[in-house]
Amino acid sequence: MSLQTVGVIGGGAWGTALAQTAARAGRNVVIWAYEIETVKEINEHHKNHIFLPGVDLHRNIKATIDLAEIARQDVILMVPPAQHLRLAAIALAEVLKEPKPVVICAKGIERDTGKLLGDVLAEELPLAIPAVLSGPSFAADVARGLPAALTIACAEEGLGQELALVLGYKQFRLYWSSDMTGVMLGGALKNVLAIAAGIVDGKQLGDSAHAAVVTRGFSELRRLGSALGAQNRTMTGLSGFGDLLLTCGSKQSRNMSLGRALGEGQGLDVILGARRAVTEGVFTAAAVVKLAASNGVDMPISTAVDMIVRGELDVEAAIEGLLSRPLRAEG
Repeated sequence: MSLQTVGVIGGGAWGTALAQTAARAGRNVVIWAYEIETVKEINEHHKNHIFLPGVDLHRNIKATIDLAEIARQDVILMVPPAQHLRLAAIALAEVLKEPKPVVICAKGIERDTGKLLGDVLAEELPLAIPAVLSGPSFAADVARGLPAALTIACAEEGLGQELALVLGYKQFRLYWSSDMTGVMLGGALKNVLAIAAGIVDGKQLGDSAHAAVVTRGFSELRRLGSALGAQNRTMTGLSGFGDLLLTCGSKQSRNMSLGRALGEGQGLDVILGARRAVTEGVFTAAAVVKLAASNGVDMPISTAVDMIVRGELDVEAAIEGLLSRPLRAEG
């Protein structure tokens, strides 16, 4: 399989950053964006100031509003918000005429069904040869060419190796894996847990409390991963612990900054109303809780986040509830 051209569905910050890396890797890239002004700006000025300000885009990137043009590329990156991936897959299915690699780059779990995004893709886009790309990375860093390392997973190891070579380059290192479930879970859960870490910071509970929440949150990730058949090395690798570490520890994280604002007493509607980009953890929390319950997995931190964002529990009561849990053996 010769893979030389890349199509990207999603003109937000992460989709644009991934288009930038593919172009730096020597590929010709077409990016589909919903916003006509974004398409025009990329084509005429090689910029995307709405979602990725201050970055000059590679000349090998062009933008389109025609999804059929994306379907003609050798590799397709799916980078819509996680809750919109099903609709994007349905639309792509109408114009995709032959099997080809489709890489899920969104991070989340479908809220309405509790399904992993790979299952959603399989239902709506049977011609896709599925893969998943995830790991510790911020769009602004990646777009500027700062070093990053991520995991790309697919069932066929040979294809995973080829995708790593096609999409990666020196500053954007891709390690391949066959554990798609583990990679998807890590990308989804870290957003929910980052909200919890942000709440701790917003309430000024201290670095010790922050470390405790991140560590116990990682235990929740590993428990759910184990129940769903994910590999332990994936949970402790780049797309698991690595992404959790980044997202829970940086002010660039949309999910952590949302949690911090909640901890400071701001209302969720006010916080979200001031944002253009989607904060995935808000929508993924309910799906995580549903998935955990159906598999008999105890996830108190994730459950507390879900209850907070749904307005069923205030921050103070959530913290009191977690601190009042019975003591138990670690592990």
